[in-house]
Amino acid sequence: MKDNEQLQSQLEKLEEKFKDSGQDMSSYLDGLLYQRYLTYWDYIHLDTLLSLQVPKTHFPDEEIFIMYHQITELYFKLILHEQKQIVDDKSQDVEFFTEKVNRINSYYKALISSFSIMIRGMEREQFLKYRMALLPASGFQSAQFRMIEIYATPLHNLVHPETRDQYGPDNSIEELYEQMYWKRGATDLATGEKTLTLKQFEYRYTPRFIRIANEVKGCTIYEKYQQLPADSKDNKALKEALRLLDVNANVNWNLMHMGSAHRYLNKGDKQIEATGGTNWKKYLPPSFQKIVFFPEVHTNEELNNWGKQWVDHIFNPEKINY
Repeated sequence: MKDNEQLQSQLEKLEEKFKDSGQDMSSYLDGLLYQRYLTYWDYIHLDTLLSLQVPKTHFPDEEIFIMYHQITELYFKLILHEQKQIVDDKSQDVEFFTEKVNRINSYYKALISSFSIMIRGMEREQFLKYRMALLPASGFQSAQFRMIEIYATPLHNLVHPETRDQYGPDNSIEELYEQMYWKRGATDLATGEKTLTLKQFEYRYTPRFIRIANEVKGCTIYEKYQQLPADSKDNKALKEALRLLDVNANVNWNLMHMGSAHRYLNKGDKQIEATGGTNWKKYLPPSFQKIVFFPEVHTNEELNNWGKQWVDHIFNPEKINY
Protein backbone atom coordinates (compact mmCIF):
# COMPACT_ATOMS: atom_id res chain seq x y z
CA MET A 1 0.00 0.00 0.00
CA LYS A 2 2.82 2.36 0.90
CA ASP A 3 4.55 1.66 -2.43
CA ASN A 4 1.35 2.48 -4.33
CA GLU A 5 1.02 5.79 -2.48
CA GLN A 6 4.62 6.67 -3.31
CA LEU A 7 4.08 5.78 -6.96
CA GLN A 8 0.91 7.89 -7.09
CA SER A 9 2.78 10.82 -5.54
CA GLN A 10 5.55 10.51 -8.11
CA LEU A 11 3.03 10.40 -10.97
CA GLU A 12 1.34 13.54 -9.68
CA LYS A 13 4.68 15.33 -9.51
CA LEU A 14 5.50 14.27 -13.06
CA GLU A 15 2.09 15.45 -14.27
CA GLU A 16 2.72 18.83 -12.62
CA LYS A 17 6.15 19.04 -14.24
CA PHE A 18 4.92 18.36 -17.75
CA LYS A 19 1.56 20.17 -17.78
CA ASP A 20 3.04 23.44 -19.11
CA SER A 21 4.91 21.80 -21.98
CA GLY A 22 1.91 21.50 -24.28
CA GLN A 23 1.87 17.71 -23.97
CA ASP A 24 0.23 15.49 -21.42
CA MET A 25 2.24 13.17 -19.20
CA SER A 26 1.11 10.14 -21.20
CA SER A 27 3.07 11.40 -24.21
CA TYR A 28 6.24 11.57 -22.13
CA LEU A 29 5.61 8.10 -20.74
CA ASP A 30 5.30 6.86 -24.32
CA GLY A 31 8.70 8.38 -24.99
CA LEU A 32 10.18 6.43 -22.10
CA LEU A 33 8.53 3.27 -23.39
CA TYR A 34 10.02 3.61 -26.86
CA GLN A 35 13.43 4.86 -25.76
CA ARG A 36 16.33 2.42 -26.00
CA TYR A 37 18.21 1.35 -22.89
CA LEU A 38 21.19 3.58 -22.26
CA THR A 39 24.64 2.00 -22.57
CA TYR A 40 27.95 3.16 -21.12
CA TRP A 41 29.56 3.57 -24.54
CA ASP A 42 26.68 5.67 -25.86
CA TYR A 43 26.49 7.82 -22.72
CA ILE A 44 30.15 8.90 -22.87
CA HIS A 45 30.32 8.77 -26.70
CA LEU A 46 33.16 6.30 -26.44
CA ASP A 47 33.53 5.56 -30.15
CA THR A 48 33.72 9.27 -30.94
CA LEU A 49 36.20 9.85 -28.11
CA LEU A 50 38.51 7.08 -29.33
CA SER A 51 38.38 8.42 -32.88
CA LEU A 52 39.74 11.86 -31.94
CA GLN A 53 43.41 10.88 -32.11
CA VAL A 54 44.58 11.70 -35.64
CA PRO A 55 48.40 11.64 -35.89
CA LYS A 56 50.14 13.67 -38.59
CA THR A 57 53.01 11.19 -38.93
CA HIS A 58 53.64 7.43 -38.70
CA PHE A 59 55.65 7.60 -35.46
CA PRO A 60 53.81 5.54 -32.81
CA ASP A 61 54.60 7.89 -29.93
CA GLU A 62 52.79 10.79 -31.57
CA GLU A 63 49.52 9.17 -30.50
CA ILE A 64 50.70 9.30 -26.88
CA PHE A 65 51.48 13.00 -27.34
CA ILE A 66 48.00 13.70 -28.71
CA MET A 67 46.12 11.72 -26.07
CA TYR A 68 48.02 13.24 -23.17
CA HIS A 69 47.22 16.75 -24.35
CA GLN A 70 43.56 15.84 -24.85
CA ILE A 71 43.42 14.42 -21.32
CA THR A 72 45.04 17.63 -20.04
CA GLU A 73 42.39 19.78 -21.72
CA LEU A 74 39.63 17.67 -20.15
CA TYR A 75 41.15 18.29 -16.72
CA PHE A 76 41.34 22.01 -17.54
CA LYS A 77 37.63 21.86 -18.33
CA LEU A 78 37.00 20.29 -14.91
CA ILE A 79 39.00 23.08 -13.25
CA LEU A 80 36.98 25.73 -15.09
CA HIS A 81 33.78 23.93 -14.08
CA GLU A 82 34.68 24.43 -10.40
CA GLN A 83 36.00 27.97 -10.89
CA LYS A 84 32.77 29.14 -12.50
CA GLN A 85 30.78 27.87 -9.51
CA ILE A 86 32.98 29.85 -7.12
CA VAL A 87 32.68 33.00 -9.23
CA ASP A 88 28.89 32.67 -9.51
CA ASP A 89 28.29 31.86 -5.83
CA LYS A 90 26.69 34.65 -3.77
CA SER A 91 26.51 32.86 -0.42
CA GLN A 92 30.03 33.56 0.89
CA ASP A 93 29.87 30.05 2.33
CA VAL A 94 33.45 29.23 3.30
CA GLU A 95 32.80 25.46 3.26
CA PHE A 96 31.47 25.64 -0.30
CA PHE A 97 34.45 27.80 -1.32
CA THR A 98 36.96 25.42 0.28
CA GLU A 99 35.36 22.33 -1.23
CA LYS A 100 35.55 23.76 -4.74
CA VAL A 101 39.20 24.83 -4.35
CA ASN A 102 40.06 21.38 -2.99
CA ARG A 103 38.45 19.81 -6.04
CA ILE A 104 40.58 21.99 -8.29
CA ASN A 105 43.67 20.90 -6.39
CA SER A 106 42.73 17.26 -6.88
CA TYR A 107 42.59 17.85 -10.64
CA TYR A 108 45.99 19.54 -10.57
CA LYS A 109 47.38 16.68 -8.50
CA ALA A 110 46.30 14.22 -11.20
CA LEU A 111 47.75 16.45 -13.94
CA ILE A 112 51.08 16.98 -12.22
CA SER A 113 51.58 13.36 -11.22
CA SER A 114 50.71 12.19 -14.74
CA PHE A 115 53.23 14.44 -16.44
CA SER A 116 55.87 11.72 -16.25
CA ILE A 117 54.10 10.40 -19.36
CA MET A 118 55.42 13.45 -21.18
CA ILE A 119 58.83 13.42 -19.50
CA ARG A 120 59.64 9.71 -19.72
CA GLY A 121 56.86 8.15 -21.77
CA MET A 122 58.05 8.93 -25.30
CA GLU A 123 61.18 8.22 -27.29
CA ARG A 124 63.15 11.43 -27.67
CA GLU A 125 64.21 10.68 -31.25
CA GLN A 126 60.61 10.05 -32.30
CA PHE A 127 59.46 13.27 -30.66
CA LEU A 128 62.14 15.37 -32.37
CA LYS A 129 60.97 14.04 -35.73
CA TYR A 130 57.19 14.10 -35.51
CA ARG A 131 57.19 17.51 -33.79
CA MET A 132 58.28 19.05 -37.09
CA ALA A 133 54.95 18.05 -38.61
CA LEU A 134 53.12 20.04 -35.93
CA LEU A 135 54.50 23.51 -36.75
CA PRO A 136 53.42 26.12 -35.72
CA ALA A 137 51.01 24.48 -33.21
CA SER A 138 52.11 24.66 -29.58
CA GLY A 139 50.79 23.82 -26.12
CA PHE A 140 51.19 27.56 -25.59
CA GLN A 141 47.89 27.82 -27.48
CA SER A 142 45.83 26.25 -24.67
CA ALA A 143 43.00 28.76 -24.32
CA GLN A 144 41.53 26.94 -21.33
CA PHE A 145 44.69 27.47 -19.31
CA ARG A 146 44.48 31.22 -19.96
CA MET A 147 40.82 31.14 -18.93
CA ILE A 148 41.81 29.42 -15.67
CA GLU A 149 44.14 32.35 -14.99
CA ILE A 150 41.47 34.92 -15.84
CA TYR A 151 38.93 33.31 -13.51
CA ALA A 152 41.50 33.00 -10.73
CA THR A 153 42.82 36.54 -10.30
CA PRO A 154 42.50 40.13 -11.61
CA LEU A 155 44.39 40.79 -14.83
CA HIS A 156 46.87 43.17 -13.22
CA ASN A 157 48.30 40.14 -11.36
CA LEU A 158 49.00 38.55 -14.75
CA VAL A 159 50.96 41.44 -16.24
CA HIS A 160 54.57 40.67 -17.09
CA PRO A 161 56.73 41.22 -13.98
CA GLU A 162 58.97 43.76 -15.74
CA THR A 163 56.04 46.17 -16.10
CA ARG A 164 53.67 44.94 -13.38
CA ASP A 165 54.32 47.89 -11.07
CA GLN A 166 53.08 50.22 -13.82
CA TYR A 167 49.62 48.66 -13.96
CA GLY A 168 46.81 48.11 -11.50
CA PRO A 169 43.04 47.72 -11.07
CA ASP A 170 42.41 51.22 -12.48
CA ASN A 171 43.66 50.19 -15.92
CA SER A 172 41.13 48.91 -18.43
CA ILE A 173 40.80 45.23 -19.24
CA GLU A 174 42.04 45.95 -22.76
CA GLU A 175 45.17 47.75 -21.49
CA LEU A 176 45.98 44.97 -19.05
CA TYR A 177 45.37 42.24 -21.61
CA GLU A 178 48.00 43.73 -23.91
CA GLN A 179 50.57 43.37 -21.10
CA MET A 180 49.89 39.71 -20.22
CA TYR A 181 53.08 37.90 -19.20
CA TRP A 182 52.56 34.94 -21.54
CA LYS A 183 52.77 37.09 -24.66
CA ARG A 184 56.49 37.56 -24.03
CA GLY A 185 56.91 33.80 -24.26
CA ALA A 186 55.72 33.65 -27.87
CA THR A 187 58.11 36.03 -29.51
CA ASP A 188 60.59 35.11 -32.21
CA LEU A 189 63.94 34.28 -30.62
CA ALA A 190 65.86 36.15 -33.30
CA THR A 191 63.73 39.25 -33.98
CA GLY A 192 61.57 39.68 -30.89
CA GLU A 193 58.48 39.86 -33.11
CA LYS A 194 55.26 37.99 -32.42
CA THR A 195 55.42 34.42 -33.67
CA LEU A 196 52.76 32.97 -35.94
CA THR A 197 51.76 30.83 -32.95
CA LEU A 198 50.89 33.96 -30.95
CA LYS A 199 49.22 35.70 -33.89
CA GLN A 200 46.95 32.68 -34.48
CA PHE A 201 46.15 32.43 -30.79
CA GLU A 202 45.29 36.11 -30.37
CA TYR A 203 43.15 36.15 -33.51
CA ARG A 204 41.14 33.14 -32.35
CA TYR A 205 40.74 33.87 -28.63
CA THR A 206 41.31 37.56 -27.80
CA PRO A 207 37.60 38.50 -28.03
CA ARG A 208 36.69 35.61 -25.74
CA PHE A 209 39.40 36.42 -23.21
CA ILE A 210 38.34 40.07 -23.08
CA ARG A 211 34.69 39.09 -22.67
CA ILE A 212 35.45 36.67 -19.80
CA ALA A 213 37.75 39.21 -18.08
CA ASN A 214 34.97 41.80 -18.18
CA GLU A 215 32.40 39.30 -16.91
CA VAL A 216 34.51 38.31 -13.87
CA LYS A 217 35.86 41.78 -13.09
CA GLY A 218 35.40 42.28 -9.36
CA CYS A 219 34.45 38.64 -8.76
CA THR A 220 37.48 36.55 -9.66
CA ILE A 221 38.32 33.81 -7.16
CA TYR A 222 40.87 36.06 -5.46
CA GLU A 223 38.39 38.91 -5.20
CA LYS A 224 35.72 36.55 -3.88
CA TYR A 225 38.20 35.58 -1.17
CA GLN A 226 38.98 39.22 -0.37
CA GLN A 227 35.25 39.96 -0.05
CA LEU A 228 34.70 37.28 2.60
CA PRO A 229 34.02 38.34 6.21
CA ALA A 230 37.21 38.55 8.29
CA ASP A 231 36.61 35.30 10.17
CA SER A 232 36.02 33.42 6.90
CA LYS A 233 39.16 34.88 5.34
CA ASP A 234 41.13 33.54 8.29
CA ASN A 235 39.74 30.04 7.81
CA LYS A 236 42.81 27.80 7.87
CA ALA A 237 41.45 25.16 5.50
CA LEU A 238 40.50 27.72 2.86
CA LYS A 239 43.82 29.58 3.06
CA GLU A 240 45.78 26.33 2.79
CA ALA A 241 43.68 25.25 -0.20
CA LEU A 242 44.31 28.58 -1.96
CA ARG A 243 48.03 28.45 -1.18
CA LEU A 244 48.23 24.95 -2.64
CA LEU A 245 46.26 25.98 -5.72
CA ASP A 246 48.69 28.84 -6.34
CA VAL A 247 51.68 26.53 -6.04
CA ASN A 248 50.09 23.84 -8.21
CA ALA A 249 49.02 26.20 -10.99
CA ASN A 250 51.98 28.59 -11.01
CA VAL A 251 54.94 26.54 -9.79
CA ASN A 252 54.48 22.78 -9.93
CA TRP A 253 52.70 22.70 -13.29
CA ASN A 254 55.42 24.87 -14.84
CA LEU A 255 58.16 22.78 -13.27
CA MET A 256 56.82 19.64 -14.92
CA HIS A 257 56.84 21.44 -18.27
CA MET A 258 60.42 22.52 -17.60
CA GLY A 259 61.41 18.92 -17.01
CA SER A 260 59.81 17.85 -20.27
CA ALA A 261 61.30 20.71 -22.29
CA HIS A 262 64.73 20.09 -20.76
CA ARG A 263 64.66 16.45 -21.78
CA TYR A 264 63.39 16.89 -25.32
CA LEU A 265 64.63 20.37 -26.31
CA ASN A 266 68.09 20.50 -24.74
CA LYS A 267 71.03 18.72 -26.28
CA GLY A 268 74.29 19.64 -24.63
CA ASP A 269 74.92 23.32 -25.16
CA LYS A 270 72.44 23.45 -28.03
CA GLN A 271 68.86 24.61 -27.41
CA ILE A 272 66.19 23.27 -29.76
CA GLU A 273 63.35 25.67 -30.47
CA ALA A 274 59.83 24.79 -29.36
CA THR A 275 57.34 24.03 -32.16
CA GLY A 276 55.70 27.44 -31.91
CA GLY A 277 59.01 29.27 -31.64
CA THR A 278 58.21 30.02 -27.99
CA ASN A 279 61.13 31.05 -25.84
CA TRP A 280 60.54 28.29 -23.31
CA LYS A 281 63.67 28.92 -21.22
CA LYS A 282 62.41 32.42 -20.38
CA TYR A 283 58.68 31.64 -20.46
CA LEU A 284 58.35 28.50 -18.32
CA PRO A 285 60.45 29.11 -15.18
CA PRO A 286 58.02 30.24 -12.44
CA SER A 287 60.73 32.29 -10.75
CA PHE A 288 60.97 34.44 -13.90
CA GLN A 289 57.23 35.10 -14.28
CA LYS A 290 56.31 35.29 -10.57
CA ILE A 291 52.63 34.74 -11.29
CA VAL A 292 50.72 34.55 -8.01
CA PHE A 293 46.93 34.30 -8.04
CA PHE A 294 46.35 34.98 -4.33
CA PRO A 295 49.18 37.13 -2.91
CA GLU A 296 47.38 37.72 0.39
CA VAL A 297 47.59 34.08 1.51
CA HIS A 298 51.39 33.86 1.19
CA THR A 299 54.16 35.19 3.41
CA ASN A 300 56.62 37.78 2.12
CA GLU A 301 59.36 35.15 2.20
CA GLU A 302 57.28 32.80 0.04
CA LEU A 303 56.58 35.56 -2.47
CA ASN A 304 60.24 36.60 -2.61
CA ASN A 305 61.35 33.02 -3.27
CA TRP A 306 58.51 32.17 -5.63
CA GLY A 307 59.43 29.23 -7.87
CA LYS A 308 63.17 29.31 -7.15
CA GLN A 309 63.25 25.54 -6.77
CA TRP A 310 62.95 25.13 -10.56
CA VAL A 311 66.71 24.71 -11.11
CA ASP A 312 66.81 21.77 -8.70
CA HIS A 313 63.69 20.32 -10.32
CA ILE A 314 65.32 20.07 -13.74
CA PHE A 315 67.55 17.36 -12.34
CA ASN A 316 65.09 15.96 -9.77
CA PRO A 317 61.53 16.22 -11.19
CA GLU A 318 60.27 13.61 -8.74
CA LYS A 319 60.73 16.13 -5.89
CA ILE A 320 57.49 17.93 -6.81
CA ASN A 321 55.20 18.04 -3.77
CA TYR A 322 51.47 18.48 -3.91
